[in-house]
Formats: sequence, C-alpha cells, structure tokens
Amino acid sequence: MDISNLIQTVLIYALPVLFAITVHEAAHGYAARHYGDNTAYMLGRITLNPFKHIDPVGTILMPLLLYFATSGAFLFGYAKPVPVNFGHLRNPKRDMVWVALAGPASNFVQAALWAVLLVVLVGTGTQERFFLEMARAGVLVNLVMWAFNLFPLPPLDGGRILVGLLPWKQAHLLSRVEPWGFFIVMALVLAGIVGSLWLRPLMSLGYGAINLLLTPLTALLR
Repeated sequence: MDISNLIQTVLIYALPVLFAITVHEAAHGYAARHYGDNTAYMLGRITLNPFKHIDPVGTILMPLLLYFATSGAFLFGYAKPVPVNFGHLRNPKRDMVWVALAGPASNFVQAALWAVLLVVLVGTGTQERFFLEMARAGVLVNLVMWAFNLFPLPPLDGGRILVGLLPWKQAHLLSRVEPWGFFIVMALVLAGIVGSLWLRPLMSLGYGAINLLLTPLTALLR
C-alpha cells in the first residue's frame, strides 16, 4: 500500500470527517435540550470540540483497520453517541423524531455548504487539488452520514424516527430490535444490501437536491 497516498487521503478527509461527526452529535444534544432534556448539556456534549465526540475505537481504530483490510474499498466508523434521556422530553414520542432527525439534517446542511465551497473554488479558477478534493470529500462524507443514519432500524437515527412515527404497538415492537440493531445493520452492509438498496438511491437523491439548490450560484459564477 502506498503510504504517501494514505497520508494524503487522511489529510483530505480529516477536516470533513471531524466536522461531520462533531456537528452531527452536537445537533442531537442541542435538539434534546430544546425539547426538554439537559443530559447532553450537563455532560458538556453540546460542543463543537471534536475531542468530546471522538470514540477511540469507532472513530479512529475501526476506520483505519477497515481501510487497510479492504484496501480502501469499505470504510465504517462512528462517534461517541450523545446521551439522550427520552423520558425527559416534553413529548417523548413526538420529540424523539426531531432529536433523531437533527443529526442527519446537520450532515445534509454541511454537504450543501461543502458543495458551495467547491462551486466557488471551481468558479474562481482555483487549481489547488488539495482544497478541491477536500471540498468533494466534505460533500461525500456528509451525504454518506446523512443517508446511512436515516436507515430505518434502531439504534440508527432513521430507526428512532420510525419509532416516533409508528403507532404505539408497532413502535414498541421495533424498539425491541435496538440491542441487536447494530449487528443487523452491519450484516446488511457486508451483504451489500444497505449499499445497493438504500445508500446509493438516497445519495443520488441527495446529490440531485444539492445540485438543484446550487443552480443559481453555479449560473452566477459562469
């Protein structure tokens, strides 16, 4: 494996990944506080300090091991989850939806902002490959996080959103999957089901939406 390429890839992705996980987790905490739960605030997790959200295994060790093991073909990682006591929310079932949605929504906004940066760099004739690749990485990383976290199975955000939207009986049944949800999702990822039936279609939709949003800016810079 080319070490210089690995170092360059890490440098290109480092800032987008740190912003993506930090803002994602802080958004959960902020939304929870807004709807009545101060747990994350009391623990100092509503912060843009990335070190508060980094999980040594999930954020650093696992992605690196997977990168080497698969030659960069498959990457997965996670941040330290923001603690939320759903019982403290003013309307737990309804507010759970907004708290869960806050994380993926923050990633979609970040993807759009990185796309704005990319359009501006290209439109102004910037030739610096490092910054162009970082902007592209920012769009990709955040769209992957947005789409993946919306997968409708607890403990992912999409699963919590679905629990909040379903009638009580069905919501209770789905919530019982949570202890095994992570392993089920990983099995579906390794089988290629999540990638082909969920990630790719949703990311195509995300790229299309961002391109549509940036049409006026792109036209202005031509």
